[in-house]
Amino acid sequence: MAAPETASGSHRTAGVDVTRMTFDQFLAVGPEGLYKADRPVVIKLPDSVQGLGRDEVAARLAEMTVTLFSEPGDKNHPGRWETRDIRLREFFADERHLTNTGTWHRVVSNIRSSPADVNAVIGFDAEEFFGYGNALYAANLWISHQGVFTKNHFDEFENFNIALEGRKRFIIAPPGVRDYYPRSILRGYGDKSRVFDLDDVDLKRYPKLAAKLAQRRDFVLEPGHMLYLPLGWWHQAESLDEMNINVNFWLKSKKILRRPHVLGVALYTYAYRRLKGVYSYKPTEVNS
Repeated sequence: MAAPETASGSHRTAGVDVTRMTFDQFLAVGPEGLYKADRPVVIKLPDSVQGLGRDEVAARLAEMTVTLFSEPGDKNHPGRWETRDIRLREFFADERHLTNTGTWHRVVSNIRSSPADVNAVIGFDAEEFFGYGNALYAANLWISHQGVFTKNHFDEFENFNIALEGRKRFIIAPPGVRDYYPRSILRGYGDKSRVFDLDDVDLKRYPKLAAKLAQRRDFVLEPGHMLYLPLGWWHQAESLDEMNINVNFWLKSKKILRRPHVLGVALYTYAYRRLKGVYSYKPTEVNS
């Protein structure tokens, strides 16, 4: 693996540098090696890998149905986003979706059911690359404008996030439960923290977070790089450029059995979303 992590400064709390790997180092350990190490890693993809940018994605997937997430442009807004289905061409055609700082807009579509589109967008054969077989839960295409912020939360999957266009700032912190002051599981927020932004923490109100913040990774994911984000790690992300396009792969892992809180939240949230009709990252149906 890459060189050991060393202490570094960050915005308000000291953390540690994210581990970085060359592509050859990644091939030497493989996805399973990363799962076992259970640490975030940023991998530089080969220069020969040429994923698609805005114009090519818009041309190839114009008629694809995507889900538009809209929410107030406020990092401390406590509510859930609103969603509606649109065509991808509609998203690109409406400047409000790309420039309105008062409302954050992003689109997502789980394109798992169209491997040809997945491979074309990222620039390589995903199945051959990851060898995921039946472990693949989602291959999500994300597109957002500058300033869009994803609040602090965890995922129940192993996560590989590939930046195709634009930069995103991530803050990632180790697994835990009470130290993060989780929100109400009964309302479907069990995977989210009452501390929405790890860059702005009131430690008098949330003192248990101090130890976790000392272990956080704070970095910018650049185009041509891939982030491995382990299952159950807390994280947030902020789009830094005018247009940000990412594809992330969620892979099921038995590691979740060793994190009972993550498993319990995942099962309840899945049922809650089905009952309440909340967006659940179902695969997009491929047009015939």
